[in-house]
Amino acid sequence: MKRNIYTYALLWVAALMMLASCANHPGVPSSSRDAKSLPGIFPDYCNVTIPCNIAPLNFMLPKGQYDECVARITTPDGKQQTYGDGVKVQIPEDEWHDMLDASKGKSLKVEVWGKKGEEWLSFKPFEIYVAKDPIDEYVSYRLIEPSYVAWTYMEIAQRKLTTFEESQIFNNEITCNDIKKGQCINCHSYQNYKTDNMLFHVRLANSGTVIVNDGKVSKVDLKRDYTISSGVYPSWHPTAKLIAFSTNLTRQAFHTANPNKIEVYDIESDLILYDVEKDSVSVVSADPDLLEIYPTWSPDGKYLYYGKSVPLPEEMKDKDKDIRVIYPKIQYNLYRRSFDLATHGFGEEELVYDAASSDKSVTLARISPDGRYLLFALGQYGCFHSRHHDADIVCIPMDQYSGTALTGETAKTVDLTPLNSKDYSDSYPSWSSNGHWIMIASRRDDDNYSRVYFAYFNNGKVGKAFLMPQEDPEHHTFLLKSYNRPEFMVEPVKISVEEFSRVFK
Repeated sequence: MKRNIYTYALLWVAALMMLASCANHPGVPSSSRDAKSLPGIFPDYCNVTIPCNIAPLNFMLPKGQYDECVARITTPDGKQQTYGDGVKVQIPEDEWHDMLDASKGKSLKVEVWGKKGEEWLSFKPFEIYVAKDPIDEYVSYRLIEPSYVAWTYMEIAQRKLTTFEESQIFNNEITCNDIKKGQCINCHSYQNYKTDNMLFHVRLANSGTVIVNDGKVSKVDLKRDYTISSGVYPSWHPTAKLIAFSTNLTRQAFHTANPNKIEVYDIESDLILYDVEKDSVSVVSADPDLLEIYPTWSPDGKYLYYGKSVPLPEEMKDKDKDIRVIYPKIQYNLYRRSFDLATHGFGEEELVYDAASSDKSVTLARISPDGRYLLFALGQYGCFHSRHHDADIVCIPMDQYSGTALTGETAKTVDLTPLNSKDYSDSYPSWSSNGHWIMIASRRDDDNYSRVYFAYFNNGKVGKAFLMPQEDPEHHTFLLKSYNRPEFMVEPVKISVEEFSRVFK
């Protein structure tokens, strides 16, 4: 009797597995009507260029408009497989990576059918181009509600891009024991894409900078009598135990009518250099009348780039002046200073990009790993382009800069039309370690939540941006979090959340 029960159980499991396989590998409709258009899939992966090691690009047709979806994927060697479960196409990781391996330097052909009622529609096929260049295996980001008021429920997370694995680097709830005062975690940063030397900030309750130095964790207070605050926006020197920071007195304004919704601005901001080994802070630039922000090192460590405001209007001198009068008049240009690693000395200031001459403001500059390209976010005003609808990413070949400031009229820019959205914020640009992938945070999907997008970059040409893939293509629509300050990493953070939390006790 027991043997029969076990036999029936095994047969039942086998039947379920066969049903699941059929559901994931459905048959192609025998007849369909030509829709004469590309499928309106989400995310939009039509004709994108992707890394040869990325996780499966799962997608779906809109619920309510379609009842079923079937996709057939063909590799360059002619092998085919079909996928579909309801309106979703979810591809097993092992099958997907086999297809990528067979398609490096070539493309996958994707055909999609959608069912409405009793009728199947066939859409125009599209290509997914598979670059030979891999993407860094990890990215990290802060997950935060877009209202910026529920501080307790934020975290810094890391995602493995070759799979769907996501884990926490730090969870704010663990140490936020002073609810009235609140606690904010932000501005994670790594030395040269690696994680044995890294940092993140804690503000208000338990305030300090959590620094990992050769894998050892400590919390330090960077505030000095001669600085306006502790370190805020950081950048690790690529080779030395040095971190450039801006120090800021930051304020926020929440609009009721302005479509940009939130404005973040500085009353004061300077630049400092922190020596991790000596626990010493030196001032890089502290112009009392101007604002300096967002330092970033060149890949060789010989220059420090940063944003600096143009001379402020008279009304800014009154720090209690209504922000609605002030904020549209604050604009930043891009500067740099040479750096001597032996002496830790900085050279004279050079104006690299004069954005204000074109009535624009530049922030968040990044130099490509080979030093050939300059990437930054550009908007009409201010330093918080993450909430500015007009903010786009700009890329300029550095061979144009010979000491004379570039402008919007004189600089020849790389065409980033495939990367930028038309009417929504694109910000936080960064380069992968091999310089072939650009990552940004964009609000193009719904204007409320910033999400991570990638685009292929090869010798001054950029591919169509695509959304970071998820196991469930609906993930982005039901996750009520913004992805803030995404950063590339070549390895995961190895220190646990619990180990980080010990420095607060």
